[in-house]
Amino acid sequence: MTQRRQATDEEARALASSLRLRILRICLGEARTNKEIASLLGRDPASTLHHIRTLVRTGFLEPQPQRRGARGAREIPYLATRKSWRLSAPAHDRALLDAFLEEVALVPAAQVDTARLGLRLSAADLAEFRARLRSLLDDVADRPDDPSAPAWSVFIAVHPDPNRP
Repeated sequence: MTQRRQATDEEARALASSLRLRILRICLGEARTNKEIASLLGRDPASTLHHIRTLVRTGFLEPQPQRRGARGAREIPYLATRKSWRLSAPAHDRALLDAFLEEVALVPAAQVDTARLGLRLSAADLAEFRARLRSLLDDVADRPDDPSAPAWSVFIAVHPDPNRP
């Protein structure tokens, strides 16, 4: 399993924004400029630049070599470093949920594969279940990115069931 370290306060604050998490996803596997990121998010480039700078400063995005845009303007593309996968940052859990809800709202419902399962597990069985899920996700996350393959997103939540005391 991937060893995760506790995020610093600055890293945790950077990940506590659904918009920043979406920027990381946009820049995963393909470097994107601020203008491209803003366009994909339907935001103003000036507002996304602040978030990009925060992600660069905290090591979640890495600037790539400068290039010239269509009109000769200087552009800096950014690529996600995958650092967030190696951190534990409880404060960003709600931001993960918000980012998921924002992204899934952009996808036709017929293309969203969901499952819901109610369980009663001992503490030991729950720990094993979580470890096996994490191990599976780590295994898939460690595979090389295939730019020719379709991009997919996975969101898993394990929580106490408030409906079954």
